[in-house]
Formats: sequence, C-alpha cells, structure tokens
Amino acid sequence: MATISKRTSKKGEVSYLIRVSLGYNKSGQQIVKSMTYKPESGMKPKAVEKELNRQAVLFEEQAKQDYEQQLKREAEQQEQSDNEIAYAKNHITFKELADEWLSLQEVSKELKTSSLLKMKSCKERSYNAIGNILVSKLSYRKIQAFISSLAKNGMNQKTGGGLSEKTQKHYLTFISDVMLYAKKCGYIDSNPCRDITFTKSVKKEKEVYSLDEAKALLAAIDEKAPLNYRLFFNLLAYSGMRRGEALGLEYKDINFETSVLTICRTSNYHQGYGVYTDTPKTKSSYRSLYIQHSIIELIQRLRKEQQEQAKKCGDLWVECDRLFITWNGKPLHPSAPYKWLKRFCEHEKLTFKALHSFRHFVASQALASGIDVKAVSNMLGHSQTSTTLNIYAHAVQQANENALNSVAKLLEIS
Repeated sequence: MATISKRTSKKGEVSYLIRVSLGYNKSGQQIVKSMTYKPESGMKPKAVEKELNRQAVLFEEQAKQDYEQQLKREAEQQEQSDNEIAYAKNHITFKELADEWLSLQEVSKELKTSSLLKMKSCKERSYNAIGNILVSKLSYRKIQAFISSLAKNGMNQKTGGGLSEKTQKHYLTFISDVMLYAKKCGYIDSNPCRDITFTKSVKKEKEVYSLDEAKALLAAIDEKAPLNYRLFFNLLAYSGMRRGEALGLEYKDINFETSVLTICRTSNYHQGYGVYTDTPKTKSSYRSLYIQHSIIELIQRLRKEQQEQAKKCGDLWVECDRLFITWNGKPLHPSAPYKWLKRFCEHEKLTFKALHSFRHFVASQALASGIDVKAVSNMLGHSQTSTTLNIYAHAVQQANENALNSVAKLLEIS
C-alpha cells in the first residue's frame, strides 16, 4: 500500500511524497518506488485530497506493474544466461575459449605487447595437449600432467632438454588466465590451476664480467668498435640498463645539460611479429639515470654522424629519434648487438658473455663497493628491493662481510 508524506518548502509551497513498497530483494533490502505530487495553485483542500489519493492509487498500480515486468525480464534473461552457460559447459573447449580470451586481450590492451606475445607463444603446445578438452572438464590433474610434460627431455628444441621452471610458469599463467575468464563467464566454479607443481630446472650460474674483464673489453671496444656500438656497450657497462631499454632510447630522452637519461620505453623482437616498441618491464623500470660526461659526448657525436648519414641517404632515410639505428634510420634489430659483440670477442680473443652480464657486472660492483641495496635496486629498475637481494645475494653477502671486517679491524686497533 502507498504511503503519503506532506512536505512544505521554505517558500511555503506544499507537495506530497508518495512511496510504494514492492517487497525485498535477494539481499534483504526493501524495494521502494517514489514520486512527488504537487497540487495546482488554487486547489481546495478536498480537491487536493481526492487528487492525491487518485495519484497514489495510479502510481501504486503502475509501480507494481513495472516491477512485475522487470522481474519477468530478469527471469527471462537469467533463463537465457543459464541456457548459454549449460550449452558452453557441454560444448566449449579450452582452445575455443582461449582464442576468445586472446582476442579480448588484443582489443582491451590490458596486457603489454610483450606479455600478449608470450601468451600467444604458449598456444601450440597447450592446444596440442588440452585444446580439445571441454573447459568444464579441464581438471587439476590434466593441467598438472601437461605442465610436468614440459620438463621432459626433448621439449627444449635448442638444448634437447626440458623447458625451464620459468617457462613452465609462463604456460601455467596462460592456462590460468583463460580459466579465470571461464570462471567469470560462469562455466566453472573454481580455477583448477591452483597449487600446480613445477619441475625444478638446474639454474645456470650468472655470467658476470669481472672488473678486469670489463676493463679489457671496454678498452678494446673504445679502440676498435664503430661509434654506435662503442656507445651501446659503454651505456650497458656504466648504467646497468637492460638491452631493450638501451635500444629504446631516443634523443629526446637525454638531458644534455644535466647529463640525465630517462628510460620510458623498450625495443624488442618476437619471432613472427618482428621488432616492436613496448613499455618498460615494470612501473619501477621507468626511471632516470645519471650518465657520465664521456658518454654524453659519445651521444652527441653519434647524433652528428647520423645527421650526416641521413643527408647521404636522401629519400631512403627513415626518420627515427632512436639512438641505435640501421644505416637508413630504422630501429636497430635487438639481436644485432649480441651478434656483433660475439664476433668482436672471438676476433679479439676476449671473454664473451651475454649482454645481461653487463647489468650483473654493474649491480655486483655497486654492491661490493658498499652502495646501499635500495639505491642499487632503484638504479636497476627493480620493483622491490627483495628482487635485488635475491638475484645478487652473493654480492650482498660479500659487501656485508667487507663492512663487518672493516668494523672488526677498527675495534682491534689498540
């Protein structure tokens, strides 16, 4: 039944609030519809009362009718949704839903390009193993069996061994994200990817240039390398930045007055996709680094050299603000520095280690010199200090020993 409340404004105008209760929803909250009736000017009290009651009856009838229609629509929609879910449970395979989810990621742009490409690279093996299984029937046991199979000999085409624990986790992330999407769609009640066990792989010892090795290599590079590679490897050795970060640098990222360089993009490569630009690895990877004056001079020299090359190329030149480019201005392929350094070290009979070894060298030397772990973590662009501590535990331990030995020596002085 409708309830009526009289209201009088500050100006003395009278109106009436008509409220109708339609029961309670599933959460126990009362469902109320309301309207305001304002009598016309000059109406007598009895006429107002009569019209007010009429409005209340009409509004109550209309509110109940509208609510019944709403319930009917909701019931029809729920029935349709239940039918769709029931159909999906009996027909949609993991492959079909995974393709749907990947298409959604391409449109939504929620994943970084590198992350999306990594997900796509997991399709072939995943589809071969579990692609034809209904999403509703994909169990923990079947997923565990697939993840375990990845560690078997022969799965890694390069080494002939099994895939690393890190790669196993990439596959599980792909499957888990698809199954989380299935849960959102109502096809499953829980994600079966929880508590999956990985086969531990033998961790390779990090390749780190010693101080003498780094000095010898940089001396040879400074003497014999072309200007672009001389700059590239000095940047890695003096800043500890990642390869993709260095290749993504543009001249507008350099403040030549303050000798500060800002990292805000990366240049990467993925087979079947090509060279592409992406955002840095994490939010913490967006950072600014101080660059030695000698490196600033190399950057200025390289820019001048490229400007002269652009004149020679004419219409063949591709405008690009990147520091590291090809002969006609296009961004340098991410594999080029690695291949060049390998050939250079073989020719010069110098120790060759992966490009990431320069990053390990910078971190290890900084920690060994007593630089605060947090400062080193910020320099490297790690999202957490614990990451730095885990990766460079030996260097941190050595720094602690050196510090404590120094204190001990002071205490032992008579």
